Amino acid sequence: MNDLPKIVATYNATIPSHLATADLEPVSVESRMVWFKAHSPEKRPLWLVLCDDTYAGWLSFNSFYGRPAYDGTVELSIYLEESFRGRGLGKACLKKAINQAPQLNIHTLLGFIFAHNASSLHLFYQFGFENWALLPGVANMSGTMRDLIIVGRKI
Repeated sequence: MNDLPKIVATYNATIPSHLATADLEPVSVESRMVWFKAHSPEKRPLWLVLCDDTYAGWLSFNSFYGRPAYDGTVELSIYLEESFRGRGLGKACLKKAINQAPQLNIHTLLGFIFAHNASSLHLFYQFGFENWALLPGVANMSGTMRDLIIVGRKI
């Protein structure tokens, strides 16, 4: 619970760029409590990313669609502090997620990425994710309609 404020701060720092989240205003720690508590090490981990023992961001496994038949499918979220981007931490996160998925009984990994977020798409493609869906113009980002790409990979 002590980590939630920094997790929220990292998330909120990405909002102005309109690249990584569809939130348009900062979220509160309180508003993220249910999401935070839905994570558990044995099923839906939420891992802090450290670089030289310094907090650099987080990686989470989020349930997809909330119905039992989808239990083996998760959406991955990776959020890094701006000062730690471009250091290979995103690659380390995806590698860890892929390697740990079988122990978590996960067979399918998803990423929900805006089409204009070229760096995130490139990262996921490097790890064998493929385009599984395009949702055109589904996000109104302060007057600009943005496409969402769902990438997926079977484990």
